[in-house]
Amino acid sequence: MEPVLIYGFPAGSSMGLVAALEWLGQPYRLCRVDMMGEMREPAYKRINPRVETPALITDQGEVLTETMAIAAWFEARDTERRISFDPLSREADRMHQMMAFINTGFTGAFSPLWAAMEMEPPNPALQSALREWGRDAVIERHDRLEEMIEGDSFLIVDHPTLADGLLIGIARWLDFHQVAPQAHWPKLAALRARIEADPAVIYATALENGENQPGNGACKGHLPLAEVIRRFGRN
Repeated sequence: MEPVLIYGFPAGSSMGLVAALEWLGQPYRLCRVDMMGEMREPAYKRINPRVETPALITDQGEVLTETMAIAAWFEARDTERRISFDPLSREADRMHQMMAFINTGFTGAFSPLWAAMEMEPPNPALQSALREWGRDAVIERHDRLEEMIEGDSFLIVDHPTLADGLLIGIARWLDFHQVAPQAHWPKLAALRARIEADPAVIYATALENGENQPGNGACKGHLPLAEVIRRFGRN
């Protein structure tokens, strides 16, 4: 069977993994999940007890969660090295370094902003403090990433890799939370523009928005969440 990537909307970090599957070019299926609704229903815990996306149903029917684990699964099957590199190469080391930074400190900096936005019942004083803390953290992490970007067209080399996929799913949160203008970080802004103009990212963003656009043919269709839970969920 084809692997099935469960990706979330709105503005899910998993959008970048959809783009990575397009770059990988191997057959796959998708399952689109409303993170503010159906993901929070008790049945979803049969897929991921931590109530998060992304999740992957592997070609063996096993459930795999956590972004870095899913990216590693893609990498291990990238025999043509379309989105990764020889494991012993400098490029592989740099890609793993970038992915680790993006998936930890860079992503985590947004946590106070999400907590403030989703807080129920509202607590204005606490939400204000969380927003201030979150803005400062996001700006500091953007400063560090700006320093890490070298002269290539994309994060590692002259074509997008897994690192670019992980980045683009998260980087747009800067705009979503209205933290600061992209222009504050010119290298990162230029990189984002290049990634966002890539056909695979355009396709992944359209799917996230509920639009029906053709990809490169690797995607073999969507499965409803109820079917994925029935077939692959833990009892």
